[in-house]
Amino acid sequence: MALLLSIHPQNPQARLITRAVDILRSGGVIVYPTDSCYALGCLIGAGDALERLRKIRRIDAKHHLTLMCRDLSDFGTYARVDNVRFRLIKTLTPGPYTFILQATRELPKRVLHASRKTIGVRIPDHGVAQALLAALGEPLVSATLTLPDADEPFDDAMEVEAQLGKLIDLLIDSGSCGTTPTTVVELTGEQPVITRVGNGSIALFEQ
Repeated sequence: MALLLSIHPQNPQARLITRAVDILRSGGVIVYPTDSCYALGCLIGAGDALERLRKIRRIDAKHHLTLMCRDLSDFGTYARVDNVRFRLIKTLTPGPYTFILQATRELPKRVLHASRKTIGVRIPDHGVAQALLAALGEPLVSATLTLPDADEPFDDAMEVEAQLGKLIDLLIDSGSCGTTPTTVVELTGEQPVITRVGNGSIALFEQ
């Protein structure tokens, strides 16, 4: 069964964050809180963990994964961002937005959308997610914790433990994260395109 850690959402306990980082660095798959639903996560270089994550979510290589980043400095490393896109992203982050961008060569192919060579990128506004990313010093490959046959994402740690406890290595319980996923903004063309309306306001795009 997965290790269960209860971590305070606003004031994460450092020793518990360290334990979570150790599990990630050993190739673990974790469930952790974000500002828009719970998410599955693993390290970019953990190929076996990535395959496990895909199997849990029942997704293939043509499903966009997301790089959960600590700040904007990671965007330029892993995704192609010009000045116009950078300004838009800066306006909306941190927050519940996922941006679809062309990936750079820094990312292994197994992380990318198989045919488009794109990646989702976002910066969460959640204390535990930010503490994890700061301690890791690198992004997490992530996917919203929902299953194809479910009406909405998981929001209860005990339910996650009951259904997925044997498939993951760590479950971080930080209380409710809600069940509305991020707003997805496609930034691979000349103009931004909203491909999913979610937790983030789209008012900026309606002006």
